Amino acid sequence: MTGGLDIAQLRADTSGCAGLTHFNQAGAGLPPRAVTEAMTRRIAHEAQEGPMESAPSAEGMKARARDLAAGLLGCSPAEVALLGSGAAAWGVPVAALPALRPGDRILVSQQEWGGNLATLQVMAARSGAVIEPMPVLEDGRTDLAALAARIDDRVRLICLTWLPCNSGLIDDAEGIGRIASTAGVPYVIDAAQAVGQIPIDVDRIGCDVLAATARKHLRGPRGTALLYIRGSFLPQLSPGWFDLGSAPWDNGTPRPRTDARVFETNEVSAVLVAGLEAALDLTTRLGVDAIRARVAVLADMLRDRLAQMPGVTLLDRGGVQSGLVTFALDGIPAPALRARLAEERIAIGVNGTAYTPIDMTARGLDEVARAAVSYLTTEAEIDTLCAALARCARA
Repeated sequence: MTGGLDIAQLRADTSGCAGLTHFNQAGAGLPPRAVTEAMTRRIAHEAQEGPMESAPSAEGMKARARDLAAGLLGCSPAEVALLGSGAAAWGVPVAALPALRPGDRILVSQQEWGGNLATLQVMAARSGAVIEPMPVLEDGRTDLAALAARIDDRVRLICLTWLPCNSGLIDDAEGIGRIASTAGVPYVIDAAQAVGQIPIDVDRIGCDVLAATARKHLRGPRGTALLYIRGSFLPQLSPGWFDLGSAPWDNGTPRPRTDARVFETNEVSAVLVAGLEAALDLTTRLGVDAIRARVAVLADMLRDRLAQMPGVTLLDRGGVQSGLVTFALDGIPAPALRARLAEERIAIGVNGTAYTPIDMTARGLDEVARAAVSYLTTEAEIDTLCAALARCARA
């Protein structure tokens, strides 16, 4: 038992722990037995009863998943929608924002996810708006004073990738939220690396939209994601399309929903929803505070070990850091290092420039190796990774 978490039991309930030393939580978490069994049961149910015939029974699962997500985010279930990917959860509300005009300004975090930037660049090119990175301090966090000074009546949107995928930085989401709120500017957060890893209170943060995939720190199935939209902000959005779920017909007229589910689709995999519900339930029972505390200790331990290794350069930024640890090993490109470690059944991630183009370019980086810990990680696994890195350095 560690900090209230029964790590031995949690690992026993995760089949991947038996044969894989997993440091790629930031890519996707190893699914727990509760998730895989929930999905298997749902597959069997649909096979027996028929996918369409059993569809009504999935509504309860969806509702419980929204309830659980709302508990983790600190919001109302009516402010939560279930989507198929983090990209969709971020993209559909952004695409529904009021139309931009020539000269409008979009402020983005220096570590903004490349997919988000692709969407914003298309929007800017169509409208004549401009995209500007927010100013940063030496440690990579957004410079709040400098940001506040840049706000004017042409700023139409502020976007933050809260925990970047190319360093351990945790940015000041709450501080940015105060500035956005004071200026009355819509504030959108990509929380892909945050949900399930650190405590979140959307009211305290002050964001209007928050999106995250469920496959990472929630350990849910791929193809599931969460979208939060502040209830008072929803009327400002104009969805580009509807279906019979998001705009049910009433007396011959489609009536768009007045909650976040206006962005859900009627066609959704109940199998994936079953897995998502189980993942959210597990995270809720374990408690994000306990998860955060254990991950912080393990990440600090890994950073300390890597800092002492010849040939290793730590690439993390920020005063308060996440469980994502980035580094480089002299003479070995990150993809080659990942491949060598994979031969020993050790999984790490690699980030290229496209993932976080503004930050990587500003820092002169082409790639980083990424070892992300989870609450399942053990000290023995840190030993295993460091020993393998030492062998790679000597090779």
